[in-house]
Amino acid sequence: MFDGFKLDFLELSEATLRVRHAGSGPPVLLLHGHPRTHTTWHRVAPLLAQSCTVVCPDLRGFGRSSKPADSPNHSGSSKRAKARDCIDLMTRLGFERFSIVGHDRGAYTAFRTALDYPDRIERLAILDAVPILEAL
Repeated sequence: MFDGFKLDFLELSEATLRVRHAGSGPPVLLLHGHPRTHTTWHRVAPLLAQSCTVVCPDLRGFGRSSKPADSPNHSGSSKRAKARDCIDLMTRLGFERFSIVGHDRGAYTAFRTALDYPDRIERLAILDAVPILEAL
C-alpha cells in the first residue's frame, strides 16, 4: 500500500501526526473517518498523487498520531483542535492553500477547517457525513 509515499511523524504545535504524502501539483488533504486511519485512502491516494500532492494524516487521537491531553470540556478532541492540526500540518509541508476531503467524522473536521480558515481552503469535499444538527 502507498507505494511511493513518504511516511513521517510530524511534530506540530499541539500534536504529533503520522502522515503519508506523495505526488506533485495542487495539494489535497484527505481526512479519514471513525474508527479508521489514513489507510482508508490506500486505493484513492495513489491515483490522486498522479496529478496532485496528496497528504493523508492519522487525525489526532487515531492510529499512530498522538492523543494530546484533554480538558474537562473536551476541547483537545474537538473538531476545532483537529482543524488547527490540519492548518499546522499543511503549513509545515509548505502549502498556504489546499483542497480538503473528509470522510465520515473526518468530514466534520474538514468542514470545521473550511469554516475557521476559509482563506486557506481552495476546495472542500464532504463524503458520507450526516448533517450534524440533524443527527443531534
